[in-house]
Amino acid sequence: MLFFIAWLPIILILVFILLLFNFIPVGLWISAWAAGVKVSIVTLIGMRLRRVVPSRIILPLIKAHKADIPVSIDKLEAHYLAGGNVDRVIDALIAAHRAEIPLSFERAAAIDLAGRNVLEAVQMSVNPYVIETPMVSAVAKDGIELKVKARVTVRANIDRLVGGAGEPTIIARVGEGIVTTVGSANSHAEVLENPDAISNTVLQKGLDAGTAFEILSIDIADIDVGRNIGAQLQKDQAEADKDIAQAKAAERRFAAQALEQEMKARVQEMRARVVEAEAQVPLALAEALREGRIGVMDYYTMRNLLADTAMRESIARESSPRPDEEEQGMRGTPGEPR
Repeated sequence: MLFFIAWLPIILILVFILLLFNFIPVGLWISAWAAGVKVSIVTLIGMRLRRVVPSRIILPLIKAHKADIPVSIDKLEAHYLAGGNVDRVIDALIAAHRAEIPLSFERAAAIDLAGRNVLEAVQMSVNPYVIETPMVSAVAKDGIELKVKARVTVRANIDRLVGGAGEPTIIARVGEGIVTTVGSANSHAEVLENPDAISNTVLQKGLDAGTAFEILSIDIADIDVGRNIGAQLQKDQAEADKDIAQAKAAERRFAAQALEQEMKARVQEMRARVVEAEAQVPLALAEALREGRIGVMDYYTMRNLLADTAMRESIARESSPRPDEEEQGMRGTPGEPR
């Protein structure tokens, strides 16, 4: 117990020193002074109090100092507190300085805070990037479909990275230029013979306006002949016309059938009236005989006339040649002159 009490002050002093060194990054301060960056202990303590990780500021500051990039601790700390990536901004400034690309810290910080990778933008300015468009379908005036794929070589335009359109806009504009060029061609053979006409037309439109890129070249990677859209449209139109004609014919047929049914109904009605009228004839004759308007001899004379008329009609039908016999008579008997 006495031993523990004797060593207690020493233990407390050691714990205090460990906590102090944990709160104050003395090792980082020594590294900064060894690299020629003058940073005071008070500044590091202030970073701790402002909830700033000192290594996120001091290490990029050392890289900037070694690369002769003039930046201050206050700017780096302000960018860190704004949510930026200090290390990436310093790397971008070093890459731009080595490539002799004019880029200030304020511009790089703005690009980083805008959500773009400023280091990749600097690298893309040095090493151009190739954007490959998807297969774009376009139809020439002769109705033949062409499927075109293009490769667009671009490099980043650092001045337009903030507020400039991205890669999807470039792809959409190139696709629009391909459709316009192929659609204005009289024949698909013209496009196949001169595919560079697509590149020239697209480049003349200034498709990189308002974008974060500068288009260097547009190369046609592949052209395939697709369907005959014109013939397909004509076929579809013919099918539609046939369906319309069939519908109209069916309408006329149904109208004719309705008219036929109506005429049959009228004929049935007329026949019913005739039968009804014929049924009244015997009644009328009986009434005339009762009233004495006609005599019995007149009635029998009328019956004889009707029978004579029926006999004459029967004889006339029997004596008249049938249609096949009449045709045979017109041709003549075989072997006899007509």
